This record gives sequence, C-alpha cells and structure tokens, in this order.
Amino acid sequence: MTEPSPQQPRRSPPRDSHTPAPPGVDTPTPLDVDSTSTVPLGGTAQLLTRVTAQLGTQLSLVSRNGTRRPMPRTRQPAPPRPPAAPPALVVVGHGSRDPQALRTVLALLDRVRDLRPGLDVRLGHIELNRPLLPDTLDGLRGADAVLVPLLLGRGHHVKHDLPAAAAAAPGVRTRIAAPLGPHPLLVEALYGRLVEAGWDPADRGSHAAAVVLAAAGSRDPDSAQDTRRTARMLAERLGGVPVVPAYASAAGPTVPAALRALAARGRHRTFVASYFTAPGRFASAAAEAAPGAAAAPLGAHPAMARLLLHRYDRALSATAPADADVDAVSLLASA
Repeated sequence: MTEPSPQQPRRSPPRDSHTPAPPGVDTPTPLDVDSTSTVPLGGTAQLLTRVTAQLGTQLSLVSRNGTRRPMPRTRQPAPPRPPAAPPALVVVGHGSRDPQALRTVLALLDRVRDLRPGLDVRLGHIELNRPLLPDTLDGLRGADAVLVPLLLGRGHHVKHDLPAAAAAAPGVRTRIAAPLGPHPLLVEALYGRLVEAGWDPADRGSHAAAVVLAAAGSRDPDSAQDTRRTARMLAERLGGVPVVPAYASAAGPTVPAALRALAARGRHRTFVASYFTAPGRFASAAAEAAPGAAAAPLGAHPAMARLLLHRYDRALSATAPADADVDAVSLLASA
C-alpha cells in the first residue's frame, strides 16, 4: 500500500452508526456543516414567498378552460360636475311709450345684477316696448326661467297674460312669481320717494297731513284689494297719517277727487305717492293733479331691486309645479 502524502488529510474509515467512536474523537452531528457550505435560509424563504405570490397572481388570471382572463381595469373617478346655473330672472314690464320708462327699468335691472352677480337677468314687455316677452322667452329655449312681474298687484296681466306667454313657450321651463305688491319692501320704496319729495317725518300724527296713493287702476277686485292693503301699510309707516288710494283709470276715486275729499276734512298738507314702477302717462297725470309735491315713480329704488330678487327666490322655493296657475303661485309669494 502506498503511504498517504503529508499534504492530504487522513480520513477515518466509515463507521456504522452504531459503532462507537474511538476515544478522543468527536462525533459530528447531522447539523454540523462545513462553514464554507452555509446556505442563507432567510433569503431563500423570502425568495420562495415572492415566487409563490407571483405564481398565484398569474394563476388567478387563467380560467378553468385555460384561457387568460382579462386584466381588471381601474376606473378613474368621474370629474366633478360644475354646479348648474340658476334659472334666469325675467322681469316682465308692462311697457310704455314714454322713453323714460325703458331707461328707468333698465337702471332697475342693473341694480338687480349688482345685488346678484352671475344671475342671468333679462327683460320682457307685455306690449309697447322691445323686447317683447315672447321674444325674450324664445332666447331661453332649453333653459329654466322665473317670470317676475314688474306689476304692483293681481290683475289681468298677472293672471292671464303671463301664463299665456309661458304656455306659448314650451321650450322654456318657467315659474311665475307673484306681483310686487303688497310687500314691506314696496312700502319702503314708497316712503323713500315721499321723503325725496319733501315729506317731513315730523308730520307723523299731524291733523293737516295726508297722502294719496295714485295707482293705475284695474277692474279686477283683487287688484284693488292689493292697492288698499298697500295704502294701509304705508299709513302705518307714516305714523298713522291717512293714505287714500286713488286711480288713473278703471276704478275710483280719481286722484283729483281723493284730494278734494281730503281737503274737505281739513287735510291741506297733502302729498301724492306715485304707485307706478316707471314714468308714463298715468304717472304724469297723477303728478299734475297734486296741489303740492308729488313723489317720483318707484323706478330703480334700491328696495325695488331687493323686492324683485325676493319674488324670484320665493318662486324658486315654492312647491307648486312650473305650469301652475299664477293665482296659486302668487299666494306663496305674497308675504
């Protein structure tokens, strides 16, 4: 036999597992491994976990028949919708041949726009002036609109003309607001015009002072009732001074007759309050009949602009349907 070289380690002969080791020789356990063959068990476990997860993901995309399932798509959230524009405010004036009337109404609409920036404010006339209401509604096809009468009480125009115009414009979804009067804001405008004409608050309780509330007049009893109610409210605002309603047409008494009746009762300091929304033939006739000062028409008084928006807002908040009869809608906005 050839002797082993000194450089080669001597190997022990194989032993049976039951053969005891010679004295002085350690028996290696199954966990004993050479340091040069150490395996990173933690890294291997992480790798196996990732492989298992990826394999599970891939298998989930395969159906039972072996075809590939479509990848799920992540839905992008829909962009927020811009807020809907509010309905247009269509101020419905009567119309007048007096050129000052249209200028006054346009100034009033400018005040409304200043109070409510961004609101679509338009004008339509029943007669005599452009734009006429049907033309204004025709320009609002497919939109919503609230018709606010620039009228001071219930009458033929409010009860019949406005609903007829709305019905003839099926391309516009409309609501009809109540007329402007009676209302405390309207009384404030009347009071302000009287003060501008020279009314002295010291006349409160005076036995010589009185006011004639000059209105256009109507054959509709509801219109006369609304005017009488406004007269009572104005009398309270003036501290109990008598306020007598009078009319330029269709009803009595006339303005001259009311002034004569007050003079007969010793009321010689009399004023004429102009219960008209704008200058015109009736307003001029009432002012000419006044023995003293006559107030200007309500016009573009700031309280009038606030009242138009109030009627607009009340009509929007009313629960009546858009095509309801104007009598029902007017009751909702009469306060």
